[in-house]
Order: sequence, then structure tokens, then C-alpha cells
Amino acid sequence: MRAIVVDEFGGPEQLRAAEVAIPVPGPGEVLVEIYAAPVNYVDLLVVGGTYQFLPERPFIPGKGPAGIVQVSYDDDVTAIRARAEWSPEFAIHDLDSLDELAAANPADFPDDVPHYLWAWADEPAGSVRARLFAANLGVAEDEATGSAAVRVTDYLSRDLTITQGKGSVIQTTWSPEGWVRVAGRVVDDGVRHVA
Repeated sequence: MRAIVVDEFGGPEQLRAAEVAIPVPGPGEVLVEIYAAPVNYVDLLVVGGTYQFLPERPFIPGKGPAGIVQVSYDDDVTAIRARAEWSPEFAIHDLDSLDELAAANPADFPDDVPHYLWAWADEPAGSVRARLFAANLGVAEDEATGSAAVRVTDYLSRDLTITQGKGSVIQTTWSPEGWVRVAGRVVDDGVRHVA
């Protein structure tokens, strides 16, 4: 496959186009066919060698890939498996109580990034209640957010049952290899194109 590769940290001159082997997924993994990946601010820091977490070289930059993810179906439950780093960044807010979560006001959070607020409903059972405020994306409060569910599952490193918004329920399964399975009941309400 064709990819941009970084052999040494530095400026854009360190980027080179190359043919690289197609990765082979291991047990419990999926291979995602990537059509595009942006080079964002974090990527520039990584390529420059100044980010707080640096990969071993050589590496392929790109923190927001767009591609095809495999989906599985089990009766009326739809599931995907994804890696947390495939999800956009969220400001994750650990709240002390469900009351504090319910009282949170979207207007109290800056519109620079999406804000994912959560509190334990039943910690031993892995049950959380969550809300997502994404003013930067034009969404005052999102009803159910699979990518945020992936992030918080990885953040807590455990399986979760997440109730979000008006009652959407997302089941997640965490794996120490960095994969998260996200499952829930979904309704096909058509395709919408956004500008």
C-alpha cells in the first residue's frame, strides 16, 4: 500500500511517500481500509519530535483516518470494533455524582473541543451515565456518541454500559491490546450528507 512514512523526527522534509506492507490483523482485530487521513496539529508535533508521546520510527502519521470499518450483527444489536486513537479527541470530565451530571449546563463548557461528561451509576457493574456537549461541531448535546464511548472505555480500561442523552444505551468491551467493541441497538434512519 502507499503511505507517508517518517524515518526521522523533523520538518516536512522528513515525510516521504513509500510502498509499505499491508498490515495483517491479529486475533480480535479488524483491518480498516483507509481512504484518507488528515495531518493535524498533533501530527505536526509528532513528526517534529516534540509531542509528549512519540512512536518508534519509522512510522506513518495520521490521527484521524477515514475508512471502512467492519460491522457485526447479533439479532438487533449492531457492533463495531475500533481503536481509541481512531476516535477524535474529547475533553473527558469525571463527575462525582449523577446529580452533578444532570445539572451540567452545555453553556458552561468552552466550545473549543467536544466535552464528554460521565459519572458512575453503578461502578461494580461498570454502568455509567454520560452526556456529550459538542458546540464546536454545532451540536449542543449529542444523544449517543460511539466514538466517545470508545474513548471513555479505553480511558477507564474496562467494559462499560453507557447510558447517554435521553436514554440511549451503548455496551462496550475493552481489550488490553487497544481495541474497543461498541454495540447497541440502532435504527436505519437513512443517509444524511453534511457540508
